[in-house]
Amino acid sequence: MKRTIILLALLALSAGLRAQEKDVTKKSTSADSLMNAMNTDEKTGPVVIFKSSRMILSQSTETVRKKNLNFLVIHRFGDFAGSNGGGKTYFGLDAVSDVYIGFEYGLSDNLNIDIGRTTIGGLADLELKYAILRQSRDGSSPFAITLLGEAGVAPYGSYVAFSDRTAFLGQVMIARKFSPWLSLQLTPTFVRDYTSPLLYPGNQQQFFALMGMARLKLSNHMGFIIDYGHPFSSSRTTANGFYDPLGFGIEIETGGHVFTINVTNSRAVSEINYLSNTQSNYSKGQFRVGFTISRMFDFNHKENSK
Repeated sequence: MKRTIILLALLALSAGLRAQEKDVTKKSTSADSLMNAMNTDEKTGPVVIFKSSRMILSQSTETVRKKNLNFLVIHRFGDFAGSNGGGKTYFGLDAVSDVYIGFEYGLSDNLNIDIGRTTIGGLADLELKYAILRQSRDGSSPFAITLLGEAGVAPYGSYVAFSDRTAFLGQVMIARKFSPWLSLQLTPTFVRDYTSPLLYPGNQQQFFALMGMARLKLSNHMGFIIDYGHPFSSSRTTANGFYDPLGFGIEIETGGHVFTINVTNSRAVSEINYLSNTQSNYSKGQFRVGFTISRMFDFNHKENSK
């Protein structure tokens, strides 16, 4: 399984690198195609706040354009240090915490349908993502708002009823690009997780959370990201062994894809899983290296050629 995931990631990466080669018969390079595949470009239309639809933990307000498909591979390695890390696991590289493979398709420029599966709990999810407001260049709309609804099912494992296999998440993403160098996003979130393995009395199966994300531009094709989440749940406290998920990463745009390498204490990729069950502590070395590869495919070639 691990070799298959790494092979898929390398194939997507190599395809993106080949896409960087310049076609002398065209006025633009394939590096332009990535931004064309998002909601707009940098010169016309609404403001592009983020370079990709997925960051480290959070999704962004950006959507994939109509008839574009975004292929995602998100990988978390094992603990870097601590009792389960260190040299014996090559600082986590010999272990796998979670892997997510998903697809985002643009039904329209503002509406996406997403499907994916994560290895933790075998959770398969279906999402609808709708951008209801874009930040405008003339200042008439100072920020962007995108809605996300997600339903997940754990098809395997022992559950008393089918409802115990289900999980739901709703988000309102609010973002603004304050300058060419700084973009911020706040995401109020509601989680209803019936698949959580927590067994002690008082476990809350539904709760609210707040996520925050910042992107600092380092160059035209590189940015630094901070991503954080806090569940408002009386059962998810440090006294009970839970910690807020927090990640740091470098985002690199190369040709037709975005590559992000990051460090986070979250084992899980899915918002439902990491908001419900993050039990890793940075101070104990329970953080891990991860990466995200986002590869865009454009099915508008016939329309573009015209």
